[in-house]
Amino acid sequence: MPRGDGARCDARPCLEALRRGGARAEGKPVSADRVLRCGRHAFDLARPRIMGVLNVTPNSFSDGGRYFNPARALDHARRMIDDGADLIDVGGESTRPGALPVDERDELGRVIPLVAALAADGVPVSVDTRKPAVMRAALAAGAAMVNDVCALEAPGAIEALAGSGAGVCLMHMQGDPRTMQQAPRYGDVVGEVRAYLLARAAACEAAGIARDRIVLDPGFGFGKTLAHNLALLAGLPALAAAGYPVLAGLSRKSSLGEITGRAVDERLAASLAAALAAVARGVRLLRVHDVRETVDALKVWLAVEAAA
Repeated sequence: MPRGDGARCDARPCLEALRRGGARAEGKPVSADRVLRCGRHAFDLARPRIMGVLNVTPNSFSDGGRYFNPARALDHARRMIDDGADLIDVGGESTRPGALPVDERDELGRVIPLVAALAADGVPVSVDTRKPAVMRAALAAGAAMVNDVCALEAPGAIEALAGSGAGVCLMHMQGDPRTMQQAPRYGDVVGEVRAYLLARAAACEAAGIARDRIVLDPGFGFGKTLAHNLALLAGLPALAAAGYPVLAGLSRKSSLGEITGRAVDERLAASLAAALAAVARGVRLLRVHDVRETVDALKVWLAVEAAA
C-alpha cells in the first residue's frame, strides 16, 4: 500500500521479527555466513549484537574503577544482560592512552573469577586481553570469545585460540597504549586498517580458526586522530564488504568529546549517534557502556529499517 494514503501500518510483525533474531519482515532466510560462532554460543547477525563493557580495572577512562570490586562488577554484568546485552566483555587491563601494562598475575586475578561466574550462569563472555596466558585461562573458565587489541600478534596467542572453538575479535592499533596517541600517521587510514585486519584474519584461518569465529574491529581511538576516526567511520562499508562481521567500539570515546565538547560521562547522546552511524555502515557488533539506551536506540532504528 502506498505511503501517505492515511492507512495505518501495523508494525507488530516487524517488531516480532526483530525479537526472533532480526530477520526482516520479508521472511528471507538467514544465511550461514551471518552466524558468529563463539564456543557453545552462536549469534545470528541478521541483527546487530550488543557487547557490554565490564572494566575491572582501577584506571579505566570511562568509569574510573567503578567496577573494580568483584561483587559490584558481577552485579553490573548481570544488569547489562537484563538490559539486553548479548555478550559481556571483561577486561582487567586498561588500554587507555598512556596506560602501562598490568602484571599477568594481577590480570588473571581480576578477570578469571568473573569469567567463571558469568559462564556458569550461561552468559556469553568475552575476555579483553592481549596476553596468551590470560586467554588460555579465560577459555578454560568458559569464555566464549577473546577480544584482543593486538589482533593475536603475541607469540602463542593464535595457538591459544585455534583449538578452542571460541570466537575472536581482531583489533587494529597503531603503536601501543603508552604511545599510540602521540603522533599517529597514515597515508590511507581506511586502506591500511583494512589490509592489516584482513592479513590477521588470514593468519588466523591458516592456523585453523574458522572464518565464522572471526570478528574485525578497526580500533577507533587506538592510534588514530579525530580525522582518522571519522574517516574510518565513513569507510566502514569497505571493511564490512570483506565478509567478516565488524565490531565498533565508539562508546564514550575521546573523539566524541572533541566533536561535542562533552566530558566522558556526558557522551551518551554522542555514543548513540555514533553507534547508529556505524550500524548504518555495516557494523554487526557494538561494544558499549550504556547497554539499555543503545538497545532502545537500535530497536527504533531496526523497526524503521524493517518497515522500509
